[in-house]
This record gives sequence, structure tokens and C-alpha cells, in this order.
Amino acid sequence: MVSIKQKAALASILVTVLLTAAKAAVGLASGSIAILAEAAHGLVDTAATVLTFYAVRLADKPPDEDHQYGHGKVESIAALAETAFLFLVSGIVVTEAVRRLTGGGHSVEVTPIMAGLMVGVIAVDYWRVRIMRRVAKETGSHALESGALHFAADMASSAVVLAGLFFVWIGYPIADAVAAIAVAIIICVMSWNLGRRTIDTLMDRAPKGATEAVMEAVGAVPGVVGVDSVRLREVGTDTLAEITVKVNRTLPLERVAEIKAAIGAAAAGAHAGTLPTVTTEPVALDDETVMERVHLTARRHALAVHHVTVQHLGERLCIGLDLEVDGALTLGEAHDIASRLEAAIGGELGTDVEVETHIEPLQVEMLIGSDAPPDQIARIGAALAELAAATGHITDVHSVRVRDTTQGLVVTYHCRADPALTVEAVHEAVDAIERGFRRSQPRVIRVVGHTEPVRALPSPAP
Repeated sequence: MVSIKQKAALASILVTVLLTAAKAAVGLASGSIAILAEAAHGLVDTAATVLTFYAVRLADKPPDEDHQYGHGKVESIAALAETAFLFLVSGIVVTEAVRRLTGGGHSVEVTPIMAGLMVGVIAVDYWRVRIMRRVAKETGSHALESGALHFAADMASSAVVLAGLFFVWIGYPIADAVAAIAVAIIICVMSWNLGRRTIDTLMDRAPKGATEAVMEAVGAVPGVVGVDSVRLREVGTDTLAEITVKVNRTLPLERVAEIKAAIGAAAAGAHAGTLPTVTTEPVALDDETVMERVHLTARRHALAVHHVTVQHLGERLCIGLDLEVDGALTLGEAHDIASRLEAAIGGELGTDVEVETHIEPLQVEMLIGSDAPPDQIARIGAALAELAAATGHITDVHSVRVRDTTQGLVVTYHCRADPALTVEAVHEAVDAIERGFRRSQPRVIRVVGHTEPVRALPSPAP
């Protein structure tokens, strides 16, 4: 599919070829050196527009194995080449103008056809400049921008030829040469500005003010502790950004992914066309607790721990925890895992820390089972209710579910407790129910009790 940039460049080639042929025909017929020079200028234009067409066509290609950032910079290379063409044309114009000034002018037979041709050329160039500038602005194409500048220079050059013909017609043969030198200077200034912007792009110069804007936007993203670096460079119409930030090392991976997505959106909002690559550096914050650091160390080793206790004995730390490992492992294998975790915690908290681990079996395989018969569920529910009543804290055992698996029974139930009780007190009561129930039910491998606050009774109606 031909893009709008390619269509603009292709149309420009066709128009340039037609105008060049018309200038050459009129110049040869009239003997006008100025119009023949314009025809030669048109040949340069044709080469430039062909270069522009192939540049935007190549720039539209997606990234490949050899050009992993795409082909956008080929437009900048084409723009630089066209800038060189403009300087070359300016040199030719100045050389010819000086030759005419020092030679006392040149005799040209001015005809209405010549004047009409130059007026038509100026009108066509004006139309081309407007179209290409609009498309260049919409697409961000450096090649089309340089093409528009080139045709603006053509329009000025044609105007100079037309003015020269007019002054030659009224009796001032050297006036066109003076004007040509002035236009050549203008073309050089325009070419220099475009060339400087193009070189900045090729040299990966960051867009002015963009780095500060992106850094400020990224720093304001929740979860970003600090911004290490922001590096920007332009590739075609895109701005590639490499952003490195600091985040709290205790955050889970899902939260880090959310922060990175928010950083990308903030960078794109701060500078249009930004395609960010975000790197996060985990850092320890000053307010990290010992408990957080223990859990973080366990996560690094992909281990499950719970019941972590922290004791301060003077300046010495004592850590106790339950470590869950695959129940099929041998004691020696499990002990090696526990020893590595203890060493890692020591490396995190200091070699003088005391770490003790209690090894528990972890269910790692999916159990295959089915719902138990209703009468069995009823018996188990009654037994749980009796044990709950004995605790003095747990009431209303309900939603009892019993699943018979290949390894034994898995029982889950809901119950209620006073909402003013502490979590520790409720946990001890539920543990007492589990211990008593498992003593009476040897096939039970797991009991899960979900405790809810006692519902407040509705106020009686007045």
C-alpha cells in the first residue's frame, strides 16, 4: 500500500519532469540562458525528488533483523543530500550571475511565451510547496520537508528569472543577476537551517526540551522512587526513549509491570511520538521492615514462607519461620534448601543474624477429587460445630464442603466470631478446631476455616 508520503513524493517527480521539459523547450527556442539554467536546475530537482521518493518508501518499511530500529533515518540522509543539492544550485546561480555582471549582461529576446511559462512554473511550485509542507507536517517526514524547501527555492529562482526578464525588457540587463545573487544567499541560509536540523537527527541529538519534560512526567508517576536517566533520540517520525527508574524492591512483579506501563504513558504524553523502553532498578528503602526483607529474600529464591517471627536480643536479630517445600523431597534435600535460604537471609540482614526454619510439606500437585456424600458432610459439619462451641469464641459453623481426593479429605467451612476479638485470638481458636478435628478424622489432609464477624442483629421496629 502506497503511503501519503510516497504519493506526495511520486506526484512531485512527475510535475518536476514536465516542468523541466517545458523549460528546456522554451529555452532552446528563445535562446534564453536564464531559462536554460532553470531547465538544468530542473534536472537537479528531478534527481532530488527521485531521491525523496525512494527515501520515504524505504523509511516506511517496518523494522527487520538488520535494522531493528526501523529505517526512519534514511529520510534524514535524503534530506542532507537534498541540502547539498541546494548549495550546489546556489553556487551555480552565483557563478552565472557574477559572470553576467562582469560581462556586462546578456542579450535575451523576451516573449510572452517565456513570461507565461515562468508565471505558470511559479504557480505550480507554490502549489507543490503547500502540499508537501502539509504532508511533511502531518507525517513528520524530514525528506518531504526538505523537498518543500527545495521547491520554495525553485519558486524564488523562477521569480528571479521572471523579474530579470522584466528588467531586461525595460532596459536593465544586469538587474536579474543582482537579484539572483540575493536569492542564492537566501537559499543558502534556508539550506543551512535544514541541514543543521538533519545533522542533529543523524547525531541522535535529543529534541529540545523533550528530555526535561519526559523526566518530569516520569518522576511524577506513583511508585517511582527516583529517575536515574532519560535518553532520547529521533528515528524518522518516532522518538525512542530509554528510561531508567528506581522502584521499591519489595514490590511484586505485577505492580512493577503496572508502574512501567504508567511510565510509558507519561513519557508519550510529555512528548508526542515517544516510544519508551523502561528499565526498573530495585532499591532498598529506609523504611523497610525486617519482615519485608525476609519475605523479599524468600521470593528471590521462589520459596514459600509463613509464620515469620522477629526477635531483637539486644543488637542481635533472631528470625524464625516456616518453610514450605515439596513433600516428596528427602529430608536431606529439604534441609539443603533451608540452609541456602538461611544463608541468604544472613546475607540480607547481616551474618550475625540467627535464623531457624521449620520445614513443612507443600502440596505441589493438583489433587483429583469429588464432593463427599451429603450424610458424610452433615456428620463432619456437626463435629466441627461441636469443636467450635468448645472454644468459646467460634459460632455458626456453616457452608461446610468436603472433597474426597486421592490423598484424603479436604474440608472447608465458614464460621463466625466476635468482631472485637483480635486476629491472633481467632486464629488460635480455629487452629484448636483443626487439631481436634484431625485427631478424630485420620483421613483428613487439610482443613480450611474461614472466619467472619458475627452479624449485628437488626434493630427492632418501633
